[in-house]
Amino acid sequence: MQYRNGQRLPPDAVGVPARLSVNPRARRLSIRIDGRAGEAVLIAPSERKLGEVVAFARTKASWMRERLAERPQGAPLEPGATVSLFGRPTRLASTGGAGAARLTEDEEGPLIVSGGEGEAFARRVENLFKRVARDTLQARTDVHLRTLGLRPVKMSIADPRSRWGSCSPHNRTIRYSWRVIMAPPPVIDYLAAHEVAHLVHADHSPAYWSVVERLIGDHRPHRKWLRDNGPALHAVGR
Repeated sequence: MQYRNGQRLPPDAVGVPARLSVNPRARRLSIRIDGRAGEAVLIAPSERKLGEVVAFARTKASWMRERLAERPQGAPLEPGATVSLFGRPTRLASTGGAGAARLTEDEEGPLIVSGGEGEAFARRVENLFKRVARDTLQARTDVHLRTLGLRPVKMSIADPRSRWGSCSPHNRTIRYSWRVIMAPPPVIDYLAAHEVAHLVHADHSPAYWSVVERLIGDHRPHRKWLRDNGPALHAVGR
């Protein structure tokens, strides 16, 4: 069978959902678990080695299933649940009726109250998160653009399954996952700096990371936070 870079394999091919990835810098065949996407990533140094990494993955089926089983399970957006907003535990409560979700605070801390029931309640809460994400990320994006002396960009909010953001320098657009608004503010700011820096360097070269460092200082703790906590944020509402 001819395999290609980026190809997705059905579970019966290697025992779990998997994606093929070619990394010319890789020195050996390897497997990485992408908890956010719910799949294994099979990495080979070249496309002609993809068949070998598929065969290797078949011997690691049990290990891959165990690692994927450890990923956080979906956490529904429902009254009584607690979610994170700006890194702070925030409770969800129903107001009855059909009112939009709004953020407030009481003696116990942050509180999101919303009308609706079931999916309607969850949709209203998610819409609130998206509004807050749009306002916050637009503000931080603008700050970093001004720091670098760059023109404004078109920004949008989405819900990708395995990415926090993307930047298209050629048409000056940046897209963010609304879910990052659940992270602490320094992590949110890191993501904005990360995407704005791609307007200067489209790769992840040392020159690129120097731009990120100019914007926010040491970026490594924030990258680690997203690696460690990202799967849990992607599980919220799913």
